[in-house]
Amino acid sequence: MSGTVTAVSSNGAYAFTKPNRDVIRLLPGLGVEGDVHAGVTVKHRSRVAQDPTQPNLRQVHLIHGELFDELAEAGFTVAPGQLGENVTTRGVDLLALPTGALLHLGADAVVEVTGLRNPCAQIDGFRAGLLKQVVGRDASGQVVRKAGIMGVVLAGGEIRPGDPLTVTLPDGPHRPLERV
Repeated sequence: MSGTVTAVSSNGAYAFTKPNRDVIRLLPGLGVEGDVHAGVTVKHRSRVAQDPTQPNLRQVHLIHGELFDELAEAGFTVAPGQLGENVTTRGVDLLALPTGALLHLGADAVVEVTGLRNPCAQIDGFRAGLLKQVVGRDASGQVVRKAGIMGVVLAGGEIRPGDPLTVTLPDGPHRPLERV
């Protein structure tokens, strides 16, 4: 499986959106250099309130750009970085990846997929009605989360728009992604 990085984003302050950058640097075991969510332990406010010693399984947030196309068809204009992701991609079905898949980004960076982003009410604060577009239910009634995936940095490196994205699947059996 292969695709392309279409945008990279980071923000040093807590905010829902992240400005696009020309380049971001991934740091092993930490996340995106200078990003508010970088660190060994959890940085998302709700998780810090629960237990600040939890490992940070959400160091890097990735969204497939195809989601923005789907949202546009539903009448929502959303651009890369506006849902708080660090890396926007095209060409790989991120939501279908198993836990433990390795994402090779650019020349050197490697991110291990830890799970699905659990969308929160802040999404409706950004655009009213958007949460319903990124969280739904399938035919069997199971919750479907479409707001991207989360991962941890195994190997650091710089990532830029236009860089390649390749996927290495873990040995089977594969575990489907769950919210982290």
